[in-house]
Amino acid sequence: MHGWIILDKPLGLGSTQGVSAVKRALRSGGYGKFKVGHGGTLDPLATGVLPIAVGEATKLAGRMLDSDKIYDFTVMFGVQTDTLDAEGVSIATSDVRPTLAAVEAVLAQFTGPISQVPPAYSALKVDGERAYDLARAGHEVVLASRDVTIHSLSSPVRGGGPAQLVEGGFRERSAAGEPPSPPVQADGGPPPRTGEELQEAPPPHSPLNEVTLTAHVSKGTYIRSLARDIALALGTVGHVTMLRRTKAGPFDLTSAISLDKLDELAKASALEDVLLPLRVALDDIPALSLTPDQAGALRQGRILAGIAADDGQYFAELDAVPVALVEVEDGDVRVVRGFNL
Repeated sequence: MHGWIILDKPLGLGSTQGVSAVKRALRSGGYGKFKVGHGGTLDPLATGVLPIAVGEATKLAGRMLDSDKIYDFTVMFGVQTDTLDAEGVSIATSDVRPTLAAVEAVLAQFTGPISQVPPAYSALKVDGERAYDLARAGHEVVLASRDVTIHSLSSPVRGGGPAQLVEGGFRERSAAGEPPSPPVQADGGPPPRTGEELQEAPPPHSPLNEVTLTAHVSKGTYIRSLARDIALALGTVGHVTMLRRTKAGPFDLTSAISLDKLDELAKASALEDVLLPLRVALDDIPALSLTPDQAGALRQGRILAGIAADDGQYFAELDAVPVALVEVEDGDVRVVRGFNL
């Protein structure tokens, strides 16, 4: 059991809870004890792709933090919250509602290399303290801007993702310890639809209460900050009411399973059916085939000399068995992370 289990994380579940769910599944399925970790935090109010590393794959979890991500997210206009999402309390309001044409016109400003200020309610540290702890304690949190890259940003109606024209609702902060409830529509109807559902385009010049966008972003990007800044560029304020990660690195929703499916497979001792190979997380780097002697040397931490390969990182393997993530420089091969397989 060395590889990846991809969860379709439900609303209200934290990333560490997802790790705990996989640990329980391994125990209940009789697989024994393995190291388990996640490949990138996903907020409790977000859903979607949460890669869970099992066994030796945990040595690659850090690489997942550097990978690109794709999100569908809904921005509700007219209210900005302290957390920049539906869990927070209102700190600013506006009567301005942009049109779809106006939204699409500003998206180019947020595509490519941009600078953004992370949310005060984030896990970043300020003088050794988590920013969200300081914010919850009532302290003013001032975070430095950071450079990120938005590879693409679109509204799915024209250019790649659905835009919505709905009656917007607003959700107050949930009680401590209680899972967040879904957004409530002003008319008491169902919550807004997600970016995965087919939606009709509103007239381009009709005012929008909210819009759903799709963003392909680099590491370190905060979607809540992106939503805030888009709203401000439109002359209004806004916050995120839906956030769904559809891809993290090489992993997408096609391989993701629900918690119910995880439990079902554990009870049947069939978790192997959804365990993706360790190698999948390194699909962006080439393989380096080894001889038995070379594999033995790398496993002992020795340097291989005179290897005919271009400089760069490789996934070294012996007969399809992972040996190490290695770095090649001037024909010398050094181990970056070795695998005990």
